[in-house]
Amino acid sequence: MSRIGKKPVIIPQGVKISRDKSTVKVQGPKGIMSMEMPHGVEVTISDGTIEVKTSAETRKGKAYHGLARTLIANMVMGVTVGFQKGLELSGIGYRAEKSDDTLRLVLGFSSPLEYRIPKGIDVKIDKQINIMVSGIDKQLVGRVAAEIRDLKKPEPYKGKGIRYVGEKVRRKVGKSVGA
Repeated sequence: MSRIGKKPVIIPQGVKISRDKSTVKVQGPKGIMSMEMPHGVEVTISDGTIEVKTSAETRKGKAYHGLARTLIANMVMGVTVGFQKGLELSGIGYRAEKSDDTLRLVLGFSSPLEYRIPKGIDVKIDKQINIMVSGIDKQLVGRVAAEIRDLKKPEPYKGKGIRYVGEKVRRKVGKSVGA
């Protein structure tokens, strides 16, 4: 039995959870999320908690047990608090602008790059170099932040590019001229 899967998920006030066959639907102040449960995983909703149990004692069933519990906990946290990921632009002339559902990035290329922001994601820009990606779906927030970072990863010599907030970029020593 999974150590993570054994822990019950506590339902905060203001969150409604409903179950329909193999679908779990979580509704809270920030939005609604639903997920199809994997085969062999049973969800029971009781007074203030959600418990996840596995009906299959196979290796895959045990793996899905912990995964399903974590995904439900992430949905509950997403509809109450939400998730966010920060990005920093570092480099001379690098900047970001937002208009409607498009993020426009000037990253040292011959023309600016445009990234279309998916539905359900909110992007805030501070001082043209700090980008905050937020939303209720943890997977989608992480994927959008990773796609924006992939447009210009930080390079190891000068550290120019897009990095996560708090990310340490290992710097390399450049060429030295021997005399």
